[in-house]
Amino acid sequence: MITAEQIQSRLEAELELDELKIKLDGNHASILAVGEVFADLSRVKKQQVIYAPLRDLISSGELHAVSMRTYTPTEWQREKKLALLS
Repeated sequence: MITAEQIQSRLEAELELDELKIKLDGNHASILAVGEVFADLSRVKKQQVIYAPLRDLISSGELHAVSMRTYTPTEWQREKKLALLS
């Protein structure tokens, strides 16, 4: 069984991220990732960046579903401010 820590270490090893949060419910992962790596990428490209280090876990079925939110640091600051206002 995969753990949130294992997913986190894989992503941190492959990507330069400012912030990373992972919630795991069985074999479904929710990922929040913040980093400049997402600047100027389409939504699909951002997903591919996250999926790449996890590809073998997904293909083996260890990780069944991944939902993700990706932000640049600037986008994340704006998102946090908007959350405080709502």
